[in-house]
Amino acid sequence: MSDASQHAATTPRSGGARGPRVLQVLGSSAGGVARHVAEVARGGAARGARVAVAGPAELAGQIAAPGVPYLPVEISDRPGPGDVVALRRLRALVATADVVHAHGLRAGALAVIAARAVRRGPAVVVTLHNLPVGGRAVRGVAAALEVVVARGAHTVLGVSGDLVERAARRGAPRTERALVPAPPHRAASAGPGEVRAALGIGDDVALVLTVARLAPQKGLDLLCDAAALLRGTDVLWVVAGDGPLAGEVERRSQAESLPVRLLGRRSDVPDLLAAADVVVSTARWEGQPLGVQEALAAGAAVVATDVGGTREVTGDAAVLVPTDARAVAEAVREVLNDTARSAGLRAAALEQAARLPAAEDTLDQLERVWRAAVGAGGSGTRQVG
Repeated sequence: MSDASQHAATTPRSGGARGPRVLQVLGSSAGGVARHVAEVARGGAARGARVAVAGPAELAGQIAAPGVPYLPVEISDRPGPGDVVALRRLRALVATADVVHAHGLRAGALAVIAARAVRRGPAVVVTLHNLPVGGRAVRGVAAALEVVVARGAHTVLGVSGDLVERAARRGAPRTERALVPAPPHRAASAGPGEVRAALGIGDDVALVLTVARLAPQKGLDLLCDAAALLRGTDVLWVVAGDGPLAGEVERRSQAESLPVRLLGRRSDVPDLLAAADVVVSTARWEGQPLGVQEALAAGAAVVATDVGGTREVTGDAAVLVPTDARAVAEAVREVLNDTARSAGLRAAALEQAARLPAAEDTLDQLERVWRAAVGAGGSGTRQVG
């Protein structure tokens, strides 16, 4: 039995009191989108929706769960010959769905095209998780895909206000800011003194922390530039995370004697957050940054670049600065040198964390959006292009 046949047999089109049949679609993911899709799949299934997920085979282990079929469809992060195969597979899968919910621009565009190829095909919902970046050719392709998604999807959700505005400008008739729940808060298991001892520093050294994937979007060049301005002071800037820029950051740190230490991927992030004097995000763009949400929940004093949806997450509970090294360094100094300011930020962080959306809020939103899309019926009457 084919994947599509198995999917249809186990989760037929909606009828009676059963929930809608939802096919979530995603492409290659560094982790954040996959975690979100997995949470939505499990939560939606628990509420009675018949959820399946279609995406790259390598993500099956992160997403597959009891009662949630995972259907391999190889959707890469850039156009290629494999798109023809992906579209063929998606067309068979979407034919049995009530609503298709795609995550990401490329997955969204492929889902729209596949749904349009099916007579009386399902409505499509697309969540945009990232701002398109790259050279002129990459941005040109992204702009074309944005038009396909905006004009072909029933609803476009964006993880930040700027993404929502972009979709509306491209012609999306219904847009909303997506609610991405904060990760569950984990209390620290080690005291600040233990953490500092493990790092080999005493109380006389200020501990600055960044938790991030070491990728271009996270502004590691900006972090190094800001750290250079703090050189010569009693500051250690530790970076927890891994990624393709690890070697580059390590080489620059050593060549310029920067007060930066790469810790690699860590399982004790709550301990680091509790021990840090200030937590810093130097990202060039963020949607609803999970790392910043974790820092707020830990009651950390946060300094962050004012990009994308960061302000929508932090409110007034962080020092927000432009993407400028001097501004970042000065804000870090301010927090380190002003105990009253630091204490105020920590208190505000806990209050803001309590206001962030939870998993139930996300599911409430998506149930409403899915119902509206199903109620609109097949979307084959709309034109794409």
